[in-house]
Amino acid sequence: IDRLKELGVNAVYIGPLFESSSHGYDTVDYFHVDRRLGNNTDLVSLVKTFHDNNIVVILDAVLNHTGRDFFAFKDIQRYKSASNYTDWYVGLDFGTSNQYGDGFSYEGWGGHASLVKLNTQYVAVRDHLLKAVSFWIEEFGIDGLRLDAANVMSTDFLKELSARCKAQKPGFWLVGEAVSGDYRTLAHEGCLDSVTNYELFKGLWSSFNDKNFYEITWTLKRQFAPDGLYPHLALYNFADNHDVNRVASLLHNPSHLFPLYGILFCAPGIPSLYYGSEYGIYGERDAQSDHALRPMWDDSWRENGRGAELFRAISGFARIRRGSSALRYGGYRELYVGHEQFAFLRESGEERVIAAVNAAGETKVLFIPARDLALPPLSWRDVLSGEIFAASDHGLSIPVYPSWLRILEAINR
Repeated sequence: IDRLKELGVNAVYIGPLFESSSHGYDTVDYFHVDRRLGNNTDLVSLVKTFHDNNIVVILDAVLNHTGRDFFAFKDIQRYKSASNYTDWYVGLDFGTSNQYGDGFSYEGWGGHASLVKLNTQYVAVRDHLLKAVSFWIEEFGIDGLRLDAANVMSTDFLKELSARCKAQKPGFWLVGEAVSGDYRTLAHEGCLDSVTNYELFKGLWSSFNDKNFYEITWTLKRQFAPDGLYPHLALYNFADNHDVNRVASLLHNPSHLFPLYGILFCAPGIPSLYYGSEYGIYGERDAQSDHALRPMWDDSWRENGRGAELFRAISGFARIRRGSSALRYGGYRELYVGHEQFAFLRESGEERVIAAVNAAGETKVLFIPARDLALPPLSWRDVLSGEIFAASDHGLSIPVYPSWLRILEAINR
């Protein structure tokens, strides 16, 4: 926890914790912590310890599907069409069989027969899931949920879940997993608070690799400009997660990790870190397994020379963001874009911050004409280095070091 606080973390999102058959997403029992991890008393203690350190706790909720060892599915295996639980799952067909030889078939999440899709339109299923979530809030004191596979779940169910959670614990936070689509269908008043921002994730790393910042700037404008799709949504932004390759493995140039994380913490939305990536560790999935993406924690990661430096840089970005209302809540406006450089402005009230990024191997000067700044001449202080740059009536010149960025705050009007 001390390490997390040094990193600037104020919330932790923990993968599935409840009884499952294998990897956590094939739930067996929503009311008991997986015995391989501990027990319910351990989770109560863990959440309290985080809270005592001013860190909120988000749990991964797998409410779209269960594993094949879930009690309702086991009953169907035993009694077939005579089971009292035939309405609990989607696509049950007793006229065909499946790869397991069950004597019936069903819809699995993403084509995976080990993950049996629940029928959340059925009242008994809703009641069971809502009772489980209410239990998690009451018993463990959690502060929010990350909803697995939210983009294929019933929005009616998600709205009911939101209403129940927020009535039980005001301020309870719900973020949905959505790999594609219009995020507004899930994140809006009465439904979810946020959505995983896969569109920004893609542009973050590929813009560096392709020497094409037009990609990331197109995404940022499309999403967060005043006339964009999501200017008022706090989307869940990430450089990598448990389902995609580590960003250090995606980038061609390891030095680009530094400006990439700088963008992550300066862009609109909620920046997140996937454990270990703050040290620049590698990890690539293969056709059979995601195991390489999800290794056991290893203290040696922090001893990596680049890793220690990256940890310090990210800690600094987090500290700067925490102290800036413009970076946390401000609007977004593009100022400059080239193949390997770009700059944008964040504004909130009287506070103004410019982020200027350079992916090239040498120092580059970004010139922002006064008409694009749309501000009177100001002086700007780089909060990373302390250097001060004065704008003239013509505009502002910003020299940016190789594979780095400047975060400039206006210091006078």
